[in-house]
Amino acid sequence: MKPRFAATSWSEDETPKIAEPAPFPPGLARAEGALDIRFRRRGDLTVLDHLYQQGCAKARFPKREAGAFSTAVTLNTSGGLTDGDRIATSIEWGAGTAATVASQAAERAYRAMGPVPARLSTRLTVGAGARAEWLPQETILFDGAALQRDLEVAVAGDAVFTGLEQVVFGRTARGEVVRGGQFRDAWRIRRDGRLLYADVFALSGDMQETLAARATGQGMVATASIVHVAPGAGDRLGEVRNALGHFALWGASADDDMLIIRLLAETGAHLRPMVLAALAPLRDGRPVPRVWQI
Repeated sequence: MKPRFAATSWSEDETPKIAEPAPFPPGLARAEGALDIRFRRRGDLTVLDHLYQQGCAKARFPKREAGAFSTAVTLNTSGGLTDGDRIATSIEWGAGTAATVASQAAERAYRAMGPVPARLSTRLTVGAGARAEWLPQETILFDGAALQRDLEVAVAGDAVFTGLEQVVFGRTARGEVVRGGQFRDAWRIRRDGRLLYADVFALSGDMQETLAARATGQGMVATASIVHVAPGAGDRLGEVRNALGHFALWGASADDDMLIIRLLAETGAHLRPMVLAALAPLRDGRPVPRVWQI
């Protein structure tokens, strides 16, 4: 499958750099951040090997809970995203490591004041025999927001990767409807250097009208995608379908080494239990990251 988008890439030994944003009128501050995390194995433990943080992109490392992987929690200290913001994240799981990366809270994408979207560029590298989880919380898209997300993943052939991205269109608790703006979410996953998965989801203009169509969102405004890459990943398909059986709008498919799950819900609050149910068979009973429970 030929990808239909251009993704940001970095050399193996280079800390992620922030692209130069387009000029904005004087007085309009724009957030910039770069985060580089590397895990390595020390005996039976996964420990932090390298941390670089710049600007609004930060990470915290809570004490590991019983039965859980080592955990890193990312946060955006700017308080949200608006047009022209740039955050680049690079995370590497060394050989034999096991770690979960989650976000501190839901991200918010505010109404744009200019033509240049906020951009989140994320690169994940999963080494031989590693077990990696990328589990950020949802992004809430305000009416008029402009956001572009690019996720690149490189997975070793015997490694396990579970990735999640989720978005809620509008502040559903206050009845907000997203009538304008733009959103693009692009994934590209390689396994042993071979392109395994490429997907682009893009909306612009009246997103509420687009999502109302039967062939798109059936009126739902909260959505999530989960991709699980592992040797024998397809063997988990039956468990996932059983876990989601009592929910209404979802789909799950698999081949030998990849399982893909799509979820739709009325609100972010309705989406959360669906996400947890879908993840449970893939996580072997490990506790949900503590920040998800706050």
